[in-house]
Amino acid sequence: MAAEGLTATVVGGGIAGLASAVSLVQAGWQVKVLERASAFGEVGAGLAITGNGITALAALGMDEAVRAAGYQTVTAGFQDPSGRWLMRIPDRSDLRAVTTIWGLHRQRLHDVLHQAVETADGVELVTGAEVIAVRPGAPGGELASVTWGAGDAAHTVEAQLVVAADGVRSAVRAQLFPAARPRYSGSTSWRAVIPDAVSDGRLVEVWGPGTEFGALRVSASEICWYGYFRNPEGAIFADELGAARDRFAAWAPWIRGIVTATPADRLIRHDVYHLPQGLPAYVCGRVVLVGDAAHAALPTAGQGAATALEDGVCVGRMIAAPVRAGGDLAAALTAFDRIRRPRCQQIVRTAAMIARIGVDLGGGRGQAVRNTLLRLAPPGPLVKAGAKIVRWTPP
Repeated sequence: MAAEGLTATVVGGGIAGLASAVSLVQAGWQVKVLERASAFGEVGAGLAITGNGITALAALGMDEAVRAAGYQTVTAGFQDPSGRWLMRIPDRSDLRAVTTIWGLHRQRLHDVLHQAVETADGVELVTGAEVIAVRPGAPGGELASVTWGAGDAAHTVEAQLVVAADGVRSAVRAQLFPAARPRYSGSTSWRAVIPDAVSDGRLVEVWGPGTEFGALRVSASEICWYGYFRNPEGAIFADELGAARDRFAAWAPWIRGIVTATPADRLIRHDVYHLPQGLPAYVCGRVVLVGDAAHAALPTAGQGAATALEDGVCVGRMIAAPVRAGGDLAAALTAFDRIRRPRCQQIVRTAAMIARIGVDLGGGRGQAVRNTLLRLAPPGPLVKAGAKIVRWTPP
């Protein structure tokens, strides 16, 4: 049952926004979710959810539904374009908490979250809402407000809290932190989910000059693959599938097989943008920024969905629940920023570091040195270093 007078407006109906809405409702708030698109949905292919993402889903009461919608597998390691192993990660019990992942179609994750929001008491879902103005308000003072356009009409709603979950091109962030603009990473990415019941379901990442390839199973009958490569911003291929087949024509047979088996209508591509400098704060007045609106990272650390889910849990547990219990909103927002910003900024830095030795590395001697070092490095310590990200405890 939502507490009277405790209202929140969530801008954005993606993973971060819906997770935040669920968490807010669980804390007893009334929530309005504004989605710019004409319908709630998710554009994309597959993703991998690491242990911290599953922990966040468990805190929201959705982990079993997501497990059922996805495919549990492990990270197998890294190869070079010929298919030779650079680092093979052993399937050991002491590493499994870090190496275990759940392959999932992005739309299926979104569907689980959307179903939870749609059936919850105290949530209003609004589509076709283009945000045009935000007033952050002040904790203990004026309320925050969001104005959005829908057709020829403008609407404004006031709230105790605004959650900006409107992605890397956040309209809310652009108004509150105009200097923090998304930057093109220098790379673009093909993605596809294709029918496949026989390929290795483990996540295998392949590093070549200016290009990465990866594939993992997202269901018993589907494989998701990505091709991430250096390319001019906004470039267009007349034949996307033909360009993908050409790029990987000399790579390992298993890679060529997956790309060749991809129907043209299953292939999507998007330029990759991020926020390498981050934000000076994740809060402003009564507004809290979450997901890519706050900390868009390169995909190389595989943490976009997981950190969005973490943010959603923390909005409810660190802000909404303490305020409903009589706590101070300013103190709750400050605590959220103090805890979330260092962690998320470290993940952004980690993703950038991985890109420097991966997709950003050109050909020649750099490839040979990197590959030799990976072949010589013991995998155990490298995997355990990832435990700082994957082993996350909700507040």
